[in-house]
Amino acid sequence: MLIRAERPADIDAINDLTMRAFAGMPYSEGTEAPIVRLLRQSGDLALSLVAEEDGRVIGHVAFSRIRIGGASANWFGLGPISVEPGRQRSGIGKTLIKSGLEILKTQGAAGVALIGDPNVYRSSGFLSDGRLSYKGLETRYVQRVLFSGPAPEGELHFADAFDRATRPE
Repeated sequence: MLIRAERPADIDAINDLTMRAFAGMPYSEGTEAPIVRLLRQSGDLALSLVAEEDGRVIGHVAFSRIRIGGASANWFGLGPISVEPGRQRSGIGKTLIKSGLEILKTQGAAGVALIGDPNVYRSSGFLSDGRLSYKGLETRYVQRVLFSGPAPEGELHFADAFDRATRPE
């Protein structure tokens, strides 16, 4: 399996993969593929990695800039992350996350935050200390990895794509 940066020729495959990966998931509103598309169109897709096997995209992870409170402090949001349905829970997602975190840390990011199940993301180094919030959600679902500087405190503000995306018809 090869982890690499997204290429223009991958866009349709990423869109299709993301729709398949989230189809039927109880926590999904079906907006993940439109979010990735809008992040890309708006220039807010800071890092987009794919997992490729035998020339086929089998995984994808998106990272975009976020604000915490009223400030931008070189923080990024993780997600959406998609893995081919038949390959989920096989380590592809974890490998994509690890690669993305390493790249962002090398580029000087202060950290990465996400909204998600702590039981899923804890093994990738994410934790919740109750200092971050997001739209009234239980703080245990609002997690972060800190690379440098003090631990942030405040509400997460993701790129506009997360609020603008609608379920495809």
